[in-house]
Amino acid sequence: MRASPKITKVSVTTYEHELENVGKDYNTFNMVYEAGSKLKQSGTVLQIHTDQGIVGEYPEIGRAIGDVQTVAEYLIGKDALAREKIYNDTKRGLRHGAMLGVGVIDIALWDIAGKFYNEPLYRLLGGEKKALPAYASTLHGDENGGLATPEDFADFAEQCYEMGYRSFKVHGWGLAGSNIQREVDNVLNLGKQFAGRLDLLIDPACEVKNFGDALKLGHACDEANFFWWEDPYQDGGVSQFAHRKLRQMVKTPLLQTEHIRLLEQHVDFIVAEGTDYVRAGAHEDGGVTGAMKIAHASEGFGLDVELHGPGPVHRHIMSSIRNTNFFELGLVHPKVKTTKAPVYLGYNDDLDGIDSNGNVFAPDGPGIGVPLDWDWIRAHQTDAGVLAEA
Repeated sequence: MRASPKITKVSVTTYEHELENVGKDYNTFNMVYEAGSKLKQSGTVLQIHTDQGIVGEYPEIGRAIGDVQTVAEYLIGKDALAREKIYNDTKRGLRHGAMLGVGVIDIALWDIAGKFYNEPLYRLLGGEKKALPAYASTLHGDENGGLATPEDFADFAEQCYEMGYRSFKVHGWGLAGSNIQREVDNVLNLGKQFAGRLDLLIDPACEVKNFGDALKLGHACDEANFFWWEDPYQDGGVSQFAHRKLRQMVKTPLLQTEHIRLLEQHVDFIVAEGTDYVRAGAHEDGGVTGAMKIAHASEGFGLDVELHGPGPVHRHIMSSIRNTNFFELGLVHPKVKTTKAPVYLGYNDDLDGIDSNGNVFAPDGPGIGVPLDWDWIRAHQTDAGVLAEA
């Protein structure tokens, strides 16, 4: 039997780039369209090296860098295929923080496993190559002539429909100098124009100011026959009781759990009847290992899991589970070419990343399945370092 690879080094590379025609909204938390603006973004690539020359890579670790630094020394000498043990050990080691490091490390380890066995992740997970229906997930509404009115959103939804999309998600204006009526009008207008053509979704991103306004928006979703609504108001998406109350008073299915972490909190939210659809993300919820645990737990309760955000890792996971509906392709906008760093070669999660039927597919290469564009990364590199080494 071939020996398992052992971890010998943990390293990171940081980079900066600019997004064109993208700015920030009134509170600087959300990206919005802004003609001529260039928004500076940074990113970090994690590499886990082994004694067999196999390197696991994940290019989107973001705020998890502190967590990775905390547990990097622990990883040295470990069996790189012992993902379950490392998942549980790092979860304990990072329990006093957000535990984002659990996920990014796990993803890199799955990349190692796929390269070791020369198989794409979806094969290791027992999945199959299949069409994944995508929804167009918009940038937030703006005041800059992009998605500035309900008519702008309707025009963009029509464009997406003509491209092949059969689902469309709104990120509205939130508190950007507006009131709940503009959000309600947007929902009702989309429902009127696209009923029977598009599955409509809305994510207020925890910006609706109170329970009363959340009910107004939820009842508009009922009238417009929305497929789901998610994270409506400013509890931060974490109150089980509050969302159970919303479920009792609004017919449109609610999607929650984006802002809680890992398996146990998701199961608690399900048992408390705080959601209809379950949100999970490999980056936030313990990697491929954690997201699959949440998907299977949700399946046991008869619920669907919806993966948060795009990326090849989520294509693999979605190809490997039954209880899911859509791949989130975003954030997209009619006047913005991309909202992502081009770190992958031959991979597209932008507006035109679907086929004519509105589908995407998991990549077929070993591991995550898409090589990183190291020429681009090095051209935009700002720093690099070794966090731990044998």
